[in-house]
Amino acid sequence: MAAAAAVAEPKTKYDRQLRIWGDQGQAALEKASICLLNCGPTGTEALKNLVLGGIGSVTVVDGSKVEQADLGNNFLLDEGCLGQSRAKSICSFLQELNDAVKAKYVEESPATMIDTNPSFFSQFTVVIATQLPESSLLKLDSICRSANIVLVAARSYGLTGLVRVSIKEHCVIESKPDHFLDDLRLHKPWTELKQFAKSIDICDKDAVVHKHTPYIVILVRLAEKWADAHDGQLPSTRQEKREFKDLIRAHMLNVDEDNYKEAVESSYKVSVTPGISDDIRQIIDDSSSEVNLSSSDFWVLVAALKEFIANEGNGELPLEGTIPDMTSLTEYYVSLQKIYQAKAESDCLAMEHRVKSILKRIGRDPESISRAYIKTFCKNTRKLRVCRYRSMEEEFSAPVLSEVQKYFADEDSCFAMNFYILLRAVDRLAANYSRLPGIFDSTGFTSEIDEDVPRLKLAAVAVLTEMGLNGASLSEDLITEVCRFAGAEIHPVAAFIGGMASQEVIKLVTKQFVPLMGTFIFNGIDLKSQVLAL
Repeated sequence: MAAAAAVAEPKTKYDRQLRIWGDQGQAALEKASICLLNCGPTGTEALKNLVLGGIGSVTVVDGSKVEQADLGNNFLLDEGCLGQSRAKSICSFLQELNDAVKAKYVEESPATMIDTNPSFFSQFTVVIATQLPESSLLKLDSICRSANIVLVAARSYGLTGLVRVSIKEHCVIESKPDHFLDDLRLHKPWTELKQFAKSIDICDKDAVVHKHTPYIVILVRLAEKWADAHDGQLPSTRQEKREFKDLIRAHMLNVDEDNYKEAVESSYKVSVTPGISDDIRQIIDDSSSEVNLSSSDFWVLVAALKEFIANEGNGELPLEGTIPDMTSLTEYYVSLQKIYQAKAESDCLAMEHRVKSILKRIGRDPESISRAYIKTFCKNTRKLRVCRYRSMEEEFSAPVLSEVQKYFADEDSCFAMNFYILLRAVDRLAANYSRLPGIFDSTGFTSEIDEDVPRLKLAAVAVLTEMGLNGASLSEDLITEVCRFAGAEIHPVAAFIGGMASQEVIKLVTKQFVPLMGTFIFNGIDLKSQVLAL
């Protein structure tokens, strides 16, 4: 009883999120080890979300003591924490949120840790770097990429902020796009589906049977009838598709037949272009699909997929094996489900044999890739994604000029680009004056703000020049505003940026959904956001 309760407890605790990323995703989270650099409000918000989600362990690196200012923007700190280690205090409160998560802390400046102990980061699944200056971030990015550790950089600064992912390669099987066409193969039905469709008389005068014939059967039968009358070709032009819909309507006995309405609405599925999409073709033809002993499981499966398409698949991907809801007699619907599931199982079995053959060929254990993993891959072959990221050094020193110019030419993107440049310029100014613009010890706030505006502008011009954008101009008002921000981490902005960072970490750890492919910029002045692919 006690053992059963122990197993059931996580399922109850994480019930809602399990519905999104499933047992496999949750297991990946519970195995993950996260390192947070700087536990100000941005970092704390990111870590809080991950701890509540059941991440395996967290390590906080921060050498600061809790000050009065921390109490105003970090809800995990209270007056009892004043003067104490900020990292220790945050870990203590995080542990209270979820005692299943292991929380550790290191009282050390992140910049010092990056400079003196780079091997420290190799133990983690993901490193979340918050509020780091550009110089430290570039060093950390190089360290993480060489160790193949995921880096997520996050920064909130006044009314703006950014999030950026950095890793050499991230492969996604379960990309879970919002909208995707059902894999019904109406353009190329296999033998069992054709036989089942032929076993049902779509001209049956029995009103109950006629109005409960599944639209899949209707479309398979009428597509075959169309092809017989058009030299084996399915409807392709707009006029032909219109005529095909008329053909479907002509078989209706009554206007209230929902199954025929569904067939008309889904008639375009008959005209799906056969074969492989360009995105999947690009993955299959990638040089990484030429596998060896060091290849990842993902690329072994891609190599197997390439062989499957050329052989058992006859130019098609493995069938997903699911069908949508539709108007149908129960017995017809259940029979259709079984036909699709059987075909998907057959395709998966063929893939499994090819995977084992490839593993044996490259010197790996043929059983080293589980059947569950192969099955998940087969169900998602149309939605595979490979994300490759430029290093931060490459982005900063050699951005894609055509993209940068495009962003500057667009009104909304231009604001995001301005913030991107100014956040980099802020670090230049801080390196020269040992402080962020707008932060002063004296009381002459307004006059010194006026002094920092031209300094920040000069630093921004230097950044633009290095990017190859000579002559590009920035908003004077925005330069002034960034000086007025004075490096503040405003809690609502920090919560939003921290939330974005934790969302990306979950995508990267579970390997579900597609992570940000660029630098996410939040514009809190206009409440807009933009992803800049530089």
